[in-house]
Amino acid sequence: MKGFRERGFVASSKSSSTAESPNRSFTSDSSELGSADTKFSKPSLWSNFFASAFSVFDTHCDSFSTSEKKAPHIRHGNGWTSAVKKIVAGGSMRRIQECVLGTSKTGISNTTSDIWLLGACYKISQDNSSGDAAATNALAAFNHDFSSRILITYRKGFDAIEDSKLTSDVSWGCMLRSSQMLVAQALLFHRLGRSWRKPLDKPLDREYVEILHLFGDSESSAFSIHNLLRAGKAYGLAAGSWVGPYAVCHSWESLVRSRREETNLEYQSLSMAVYVVSGSEDGERGGAPVLCIEEAARHCSEFSKGQEDWTPILLLVPLVLGLDKINPRYIPSLQATFTFPQSLGILGGKPGASTYIVGVQDENAFYLDPHEVQPVVNVSRDDVEANTSSYHCNSVVRHIPLDLIDPSLAIGFYCRDKDDFDDFCTLASKLTDESNGAPLFTVAHSRKLSRHDSGEVQSDDSLGVMTMNDVEGCVHEDDWQLL
Repeated sequence: MKGFRERGFVASSKSSSTAESPNRSFTSDSSELGSADTKFSKPSLWSNFFASAFSVFDTHCDSFSTSEKKAPHIRHGNGWTSAVKKIVAGGSMRRIQECVLGTSKTGISNTTSDIWLLGACYKISQDNSSGDAAATNALAAFNHDFSSRILITYRKGFDAIEDSKLTSDVSWGCMLRSSQMLVAQALLFHRLGRSWRKPLDKPLDREYVEILHLFGDSESSAFSIHNLLRAGKAYGLAAGSWVGPYAVCHSWESLVRSRREETNLEYQSLSMAVYVVSGSEDGERGGAPVLCIEEAARHCSEFSKGQEDWTPILLLVPLVLGLDKINPRYIPSLQATFTFPQSLGILGGKPGASTYIVGVQDENAFYLDPHEVQPVVNVSRDDVEANTSSYHCNSVVRHIPLDLIDPSLAIGFYCRDKDDFDDFCTLASKLTDESNGAPLFTVAHSRKLSRHDSGEVQSDDSLGVMTMNDVEGCVHEDDWQLL
């Protein structure tokens, strides 16, 4: 990513972490549907299938409609036809087709631009002295890093969520799963450091196993989907319902607040404060959100019950950066956030289908996808021999153009201590200065100064800041989600 600052964790091209599963590829094996080597690829077959199916269906519906006019007394089958035709016309079936064909692609493109993955830089540019070996090593290191990120997907077969009788979150829990992934990465960075990689052999790191235990699918796991839904009731979270980034961010804040009752700070499940950076009192209006340093300090003090002046802190910034699509003015700033050493990525993805975006290269965003249904797995906190393969990506890397992701998203950052937080504020302020009047968020020492110092562009409606309630149809966006 040429032009990004040369700072943060830079991966060594001599990484020894090259032993990966042979089914992983970093070539654009399915990027171009029309290429000569992929003329019989799955996307092409699916495309032909859907085109034929829709054509046949339309023809059938037209002929049925004509025959019905000739014989209005023949009514059998009309309810089914009308229902299916309504689904197709309403766009849900088109969303299935889009998910199958995919606006996302797999593999790494042929560009030699740097890859940024949660603050780590992988330099794959080639020169005469390094040749292809350096790029190959960098890609292998990126692969090991990417596959070490915790993947949390749909699960089936867990205990029913309260009175809902739901034992699976298929088709509605993608935002909750994406948020679990982001918080899990924060815990990995906090307990094991940014340079940690999933070991290839057992026994596993005990800290790593304990983190997975926290995200099990039962009420006994602190950050299970069960407990997250309970904590988020005040923000509209309910089993079986779609949820947006703003609500899920505040639900995490509420969940951690409830866990603060654990007496010893050292043994709290999430050993960090959570601060949701909001634009105004209701968190939804008022231009660019304002990170208030005094409020961050207050969150740390409250979290430690006054025992510490500063604690590790998780910053969550929910944003709406456009109407139907992201305003392109924000994309350079979104890209730049992945160069921050404190980066935890983005909760976002296709409209109505949340993913966890962990990296960027040029205009593409790399993501972990929760839309895979797996049997429930509850890892015991001390089982260092556990099978944890379902918590990691075992397929090719997926990416999507940044300008195609849903404008409703949330950005996460983890600051280990006060110095790390101060460094983050410096980087964020510089990013605001370089945003050409369209900052993602701003930094102020106190709320009193935030309006004056925030750099908001009040008269420019093109910034597209809006409430979640103003987005038509977002409540039902997860219907007919392809798994």
